[in-house]
Amino acid sequence: MQVREPQIPSVMRAVVLHGHGDFDQLEYRQDVKVPSPASGEVLIRIGAAGVNNTDINTRVGWYSKAIVDGTASASFHAGPNAADSSWTRTALTFPRIQGADACGHIVAVGASVDAARIGERVIVDPLLRSIPAGRGSTGYFGSERDGAFADFATVPAVNACKITSQFTDVELASFPCSYAAAENMLALARVDAGETVLVTGASGGVGSAAVQLAKRRGAHIIALASTAKGAVIRSLGAGRVLDREADLTAELGVESVDVALDVVGGRHFPQLIEVLRRSGRCAIAGAIAGPIVELDLRSLYLKDLRLLGCTIFGPEIFRNLIGYIEREEIRPIVSATYPMNAIVAAQSDFLTKARAGKIVLTP
Repeated sequence: MQVREPQIPSVMRAVVLHGHGDFDQLEYRQDVKVPSPASGEVLIRIGAAGVNNTDINTRVGWYSKAIVDGTASASFHAGPNAADSSWTRTALTFPRIQGADACGHIVAVGASVDAARIGERVIVDPLLRSIPAGRGSTGYFGSERDGAFADFATVPAVNACKITSQFTDVELASFPCSYAAAENMLALARVDAGETVLVTGASGGVGSAAVQLAKRRGAHIIALASTAKGAVIRSLGAGRVLDREADLTAELGVESVDVALDVVGGRHFPQLIEVLRRSGRCAIAGAIAGPIVELDLRSLYLKDLRLLGCTIFGPEIFRNLIGYIEREEIRPIVSATYPMNAIVAAQSDFLTKARAGKIVLTP
């Protein structure tokens, strides 16, 4: 039996993605049926929703192996294979409401969920796990099931995580996807206090999160970002900021870094391998400059390096993140907000990479 607040409308506003392609595949509608929570699920009234690279990647079909360019230059007419164009390398079902980041309040619960949860303020753990205590996953919020670019969304109750914070909905919506990804990178790379950590793409959502979270662990941080964003990145905890086009071996010297956290990839990737110390670790969670990179395997095995792919994180990562937020050990970096019906303007702004931090949509 479903339990819900009174006066939940029957239809809602939402941005609907009709297929892979350019912005013309996005449609803002005001007549989408409000979903009902199934058994074990909750219905959330969305207060704010963050914009992420994964939204763009999914829209253009960038995850398909047919595309070899970076995320900003991926061709919309590359004809990605529908069978491998989602992040799980399976076909995506359309129409789809995207949006992996969400903050809001629970307004209805499905069967087997305590009705006392109605009214809770929550942020959504975006990873949909097939085994709650394991590392398997059935998908991602806003990809394999409808997400936060709407007035309402349903999620498994376990993914609606209660939070007590003075931050606004907009600020809280900037955390889930990027900060969970960054914390997962740090955890898998086992970053310790006193280590030197190199963060690429440090002005983006994941990069700026990684700077803060690495600083929280007591690491010494070298960040790569455009010169114009240097002051912001230093304020987050970076001890040194280098231009993203810098020659790393010239600036830092070979074997000078313990850990590299990379979301960029592309032609500069070989430099990361060169500056890593012996037994260094490189954690990778993105490839905005291009997924195809050059790798000298001799450097990998002769230096005993570890390359770590980082996507699926355990539920403990998100639990830890909520604790950091509630204790204000990390802070949100929101650079702009847009109304939901300005989704094209928001994504266009996002793709310029001109801002530091997150862009957030509001209903």
